[in-house]
Amino acid sequence: MRRWVRIVLIVIIVLLLILLIGPLLIPVTPLEGTVPPEQLADPDSRFVDINGLQVHYKIAGQGEPTAENLALVLLHGFAASVFSWREVMEPLAESLASEIGTVMAFDRPAFGLTERPLPGEWVGESPYGAENQVELTIGLLDELGVERAILVGNSAGGTIALLTALAYPQRVQALVLVDAAVYAHGGSLGLIRFVANTPQMQRIGPLLARRMRGWGMDFARSAWHDPSKIAAEVWEGYLKPLQAEDWDRGLWEMVRASGSHNLEERLAGIRMPCLVITGDDDRIVPTEQSVRLADELPDAELVVIPDCGHIPHEECPEPFLQAVADFLYKLP
Repeated sequence: MRRWVRIVLIVIIVLLLILLIGPLLIPVTPLEGTVPPEQLADPDSRFVDINGLQVHYKIAGQGEPTAENLALVLLHGFAASVFSWREVMEPLAESLASEIGTVMAFDRPAFGLTERPLPGEWVGESPYGAENQVELTIGLLDELGVERAILVGNSAGGTIALLTALAYPQRVQALVLVDAAVYAHGGSLGLIRFVANTPQMQRIGPLLARRMRGWGMDFARSAWHDPSKIAAEVWEGYLKPLQAEDWDRGLWEMVRASGSHNLEERLAGIRMPCLVITGDDDRIVPTEQSVRLADELPDAELVVIPDCGHIPHEECPEPFLQAVADFLYKLP
């Protein structure tokens, strides 16, 4: 019996050593074929330094933003970019023409063509964390001379929109929350962050992130009610940022910086008008969560778009644009 106990203990110790030391021995070779983000820019791409971070953004509308203009700022979701708003940026700007409005969209850290700093290249909190993304949003408004804006946030971009409205209510005129990620499981996020920050996962994390080329396709398909509508050029647009330098390490840094913000307990503090939009077939942020969000916000209306998934601004742009136009028309 003692012999078998000794053997079991040895096996357990060996397995623990493999788990603890093995990941530290796995070689992490540099990505091949990547280029500086600026080399992937479109003709209408713009770059600006905000809080020490080179941010990629685009503008549509009547001239440059001013303090007097009506400004919409579009915040994309996870694994997306400015490209996600391609169907609605210009139409939104055209609908604002009579108001001399401007529509802006930027790539949040870890996505698109915005710079991806690596550990040791920043001081203080991670630029990939939600709090710094709030400061980045306000910093962009400051840089462009916009005093107040309407924030339009999809999925995790909706999280940033809400956090910005809570931190800077005087800078936010209204919110459009598109399948916003609000009712997250804080305990799960905390565990993910703990595991992601272990030395072992910090080592192999970028290797896991690189597998996004595979699972990212499945994620994108699940975001559409009808994935057959995803044209080849749309896939190319999704994959383009994966040619940018350090995209894998930036994505992992975003995972490391993730956390819970208890938004569901803070919704009463959102005092500006809100429009909640969701597809009736959202399999990422279930439709009932958006219904709940509209009910729990103090001043919100709800629009459910039929036969539509998690990204109605891409899959169902016409009803999305109509809902936003109706909402903006009613604003004071």
